[in-house]
Amino acid sequence: MDTNNETPRMQESILTNAEDGVVRWSPVKSIWYLGHLIVAIIGGCLFFNWSAFLVFVILTALTLCLGHSLGMHRRLIHNSYECPKWMEYLFVYLGVLVGMAGPFGMVQQHDLRDWAQRKNKCHRYLRHGEGFLRDGWWQLNCDLELRHPPTFVIEKRIEKDGVYHFMEKTWMLQQLPWVAVFFYFGGMPWVIWGVSARIAVSVTGHWLIGYFAHNQGQRDWHIIGSAVQGHNVPFAAYLTMGESWHNNHHAYPGSAILGIYHHQPDPGWWVLNRLMNIGLVWNVKLPKDLPNRPELTCLNNNGLEKGSIRIPKRCVFLRFLT
Repeated sequence: MDTNNETPRMQESILTNAEDGVVRWSPVKSIWYLGHLIVAIIGGCLFFNWSAFLVFVILTALTLCLGHSLGMHRRLIHNSYECPKWMEYLFVYLGVLVGMAGPFGMVQQHDLRDWAQRKNKCHRYLRHGEGFLRDGWWQLNCDLELRHPPTFVIEKRIEKDGVYHFMEKTWMLQQLPWVAVFFYFGGMPWVIWGVSARIAVSVTGHWLIGYFAHNQGQRDWHIIGSAVQGHNVPFAAYLTMGESWHNNHHAYPGSAILGIYHHQPDPGWWVLNRLMNIGLVWNVKLPKDLPNRPELTCLNNNGLEKGSIRIPKRCVFLRFLT
């Protein structure tokens, strides 16, 4: 399914509404997050050592880059490249280990938010429209229940996949094999830093970037008629594997590259590009390959519209396939 410029998985009816809903505390989501956060804060101090911290750094980088960015986001959600099935499974599995949701949950959460943000108006939960602390509580501990949500219809390729159904049913339990491995090789310090600290930092960081990327920051692009505009968060480019170039992503959601200019580092793209060079990735979609969007306008440095043109002269894409 091509999700370059639309959200076809979200099917609307005459009653569908992106505004009308209520935010409710989600016990499972909240206990999962707060439990790992508390263990990370207390246990991370009591059981710190450098080998455990190294495990934390390595596994966090792998799960965020190969898992969340390349597996869940650029492949499963946006279909911005193709690869062997075993590689897709591996990347999505690493994305599950991030600790936010299973593959179906991730796709649905993303597409619901994406669908709503393209409307003229949407619920504050879906646009990070509350203050910093309240938005943090909402996003990390609560769910939004729209009274008239769209129907989520995922493509058959994913819907009929037994591996993805297994990952979805067991996404929390997927941490347990790593608990056993870490405890065997490094004891409690490796367990706490390799599992709880990693999950707490990854989930909290995902919310933080989402909050700032939808509220403030640099923009080169404007989407006419959308309730929410994406903003780039340059300082987080390396930490997020390129995902923080969110204004670019709003402009070209189906693109496999997010840091589209020379000065925008995109580690996820660097990895993907190398995999393409050795033949493990193909049919990579870049901004120049995507359909024209009449609602997409380019902004100059003063934030003034430069016209409803897809690749303006002052916004030339400078690097691809290097």
